[in-house]
This record gives sequence, structure tokens and C-alpha cells, in this order.
Amino acid sequence: MTDQQPDLIIRAGRVFCADTGLDRPGAVAVRGDRIVASGPDVSGPAKQTLNFPDGTLLPGLVDLHAHPGPETWRFAVDADTNMLARGSTTVLSQGDAGSATWTYYRDEIIGRAKTRIKLAMSASVLGEYLDRGCVIHLEEVDVDRCVAAMEDGGDLIWGVAILLTAKATGDNDPREIMRRSIEIAERTGKPIIYGLRREPSDWPLAEQLAMLRPGDIFTYCFQNDAESIVSDGRIVDSVWKARERGILFDSGFGIGGPDLGVAEAAIKDGFLPDTVSTDLHNRHRGYNPPHDMPSTLARIISVGMPEAEAFKRSTLRPAEVLGLDGEIGTLAPGACADLTVLSNSPSPILLANAENGGHHGPILEPTLTVRAGEVVSI
Repeated sequence: MTDQQPDLIIRAGRVFCADTGLDRPGAVAVRGDRIVASGPDVSGPAKQTLNFPDGTLLPGLVDLHAHPGPETWRFAVDADTNMLARGSTTVLSQGDAGSATWTYYRDEIIGRAKTRIKLAMSASVLGEYLDRGCVIHLEEVDVDRCVAAMEDGGDLIWGVAILLTAKATGDNDPREIMRRSIEIAERTGKPIIYGLRREPSDWPLAEQLAMLRPGDIFTYCFQNDAESIVSDGRIVDSVWKARERGILFDSGFGIGGPDLGVAEAAIKDGFLPDTVSTDLHNRHRGYNPPHDMPSTLARIISVGMPEAEAFKRSTLRPAEVLGLDGEIGTLAPGACADLTVLSNSPSPILLANAENGGHHGPILEPTLTVRAGEVVSI
């Protein structure tokens, strides 16, 4: 602790930080928008002190695949209401804006949100603006326009987003769309977050993975279909080889795709996703319990992921992927004071149906969210 009084001290029955190795009772002290101390020895007066003896205090959750944006767009939901208030302080948009919608998205969404939002820009000029497949018109995959918009976006743009399901591509050859997406990524020096071609089964998984480059992300990694990463209860060889080459795997745990039986088998075989994310979008409205990062963590823990690994892969690891390690995803002094407190619900519920039956457990609830030192939800 320093001599100057903190603005805020948060105490919790458990303080967890994969970066610093904290995992015990303690507290975090905040001054302005920075963490000034963390650990079991944090003490002294502060302008405000909050106590959560039954809670787990973490760095603010980082959702590497979600859909923050205008609620009139195809998938988007308000980030501050549906993400920040539910514990996610940083979110990566998976392709909501493209080159033609970028400036609006920058000014009205990123610029106005309290949530820290980064964009994986759609290879399509419109992104997910209209209620149709984003790349059903091949001419909308305009390499030059996308490159120019990404260069204009600077640090707000993380990389390129491409989804190659049949609904997204229509009659177009997914290989050509992928070729153009890679050209955009190569010209801008940015990574790709990639939603695989899974139906119809007209492009083998091994061939899709072979086109990705080290640092690119394969999202929706727990799909259960002909191109699943699991076969006969084991991870297929092409997936292990892709990981060895530096391809990253993200859960994208939304509706209508990810299969908890596949996740369970993958984890049992020693394959954990690099990052845990929600694919949170407007079709999740009305879920009870709400679909968010805490409930997603509870589900993946219920099928075998160690809790400490789940917390790491929703804080430190996605921060590293975004190039923001040291700033977020950590409770180290000097980092941005983005914080989340989670608590267990009082009674277990059915969290997951998987290959060996139902998995029950407590749902994780967001109890407190602090963004850049400001308490935004309690």
C-alpha cells in the first residue's frame, strides 16, 4: 500500500488472479482507474470499502466472442446492459461491423459504451447489419475497403472476423471468401477469428485448419457435427497439429451449436480451449438464468474444466490474445481497475447435459462490476 488513501477497497473471501498467482482471501485497492495493491495484506481506510466474504474477486471478465452493438442490427445487444452489468468489462465484437458500417460503430457504439469494446471487423462491407448471411454476395467481400477501414481504426480493430456457415455464404465458395479474408489479414498484419464451415460437410476440417495461421482463432470449437474436433471421444489429429502450429481455440458458447458433450470429451482428452467466450447475442434475451460470462463459466466447469483454468481463460488468456496483458486480465498493481466479483447461487441447477448425463452445480452470479475504478453494477 502507498501512503495516499485508496478510493476503493474491495475485500472478498477469495481473490483470484492467474497472472500474479493470487488464490486466497484478500482485497484489492483502487485509486482513480488503477489498481494500487492486491493480496491478503491489503488494509487500511479507503473512501469506500466493499465486502464480499462469500464472493470471488477476479480481474474483469474478458469475452473474446460476443455481439455488442445497436439492437436493431442482426445479432447485436447493448454492451453496458448485457455484458458490463453481468461482469464482462472487455468484449471483442465478432464481425458486427464492416467497412461500410465502421465509422458509425466507432462513434455510436465503441465511443459511447462504458464497456471496453474491440472489433474483429467483418470481411463483409456491412458486417452483421442486415438480417441475412453476411457474405451471401461475394462482391461485398471487398478486400481494399476492409483494409482501408481497418487501417483507419487503429488499435480499436483487433483483427478480421469471418463466418463460413452455409447460411452466411449462400452459394458462394467458402474457400474464396477465406482466401480474401486471409489477404485482408496479411495486408493489415492482423489475426483472424474464424467460424468454421460445418454444414453442409463440403470442406474437411483439416483443410480449413490448414489455411489458418499462428495466432488466428478457431471459434465455436465445440460444435457437434461432421466437422467436429472430437471423433470417438478423442480430439482429432488435425486439431492437435493446428494447436502445435499456434492456432488458438475459443469456445463461443452460444445457442444452436456448441455441444457440451463435445466439450466434456475434449476436456477429458486434455484439450482445453484457449479462451472461454459466450457468443452473446440478441437471441439469448429472456434466458433464465441469463446467458453471460459467469453462467458460461459455470457450464464449462460442470463438464470438467478446472475452475482455476476457466477463470484464467476468461481473464488473463483473452487479455493476452487482445494484446492487452498487463492492462487488463490481472490484479497486478498498475493495471486498469477492471474487476468482477462472482458468487455461487444458493442451490444447484442443471447446468449441462453431456455424454455421461446431467451436470448439476451452482450458477455463478455477477455480484459486482468495476470498470476503470468506477462501480458500475452491484
